Amino acid sequence: MEKLCMFIGMAVFGWIGWWVGAHVGFMTAFFLSGLASMVGVYVGWRINRDYLG
Repeated sequence: MEKLCMFIGMAVFGWIGWWVGAHVGFMTAFFLSGLASMVGVYVGWRINRDYLG
């Protein structure tokens, strides 16, 4: 369950980062997507630990 939460967080936050960065340019979208994906992994891990574990 932990990996599923991390994957969903990574996908959702990565998409949001891409969407925000795409308004500026491709490299900004790429950078923000990667950064937001890392945040999404952390958020998914915390949700699993605090609410599901």
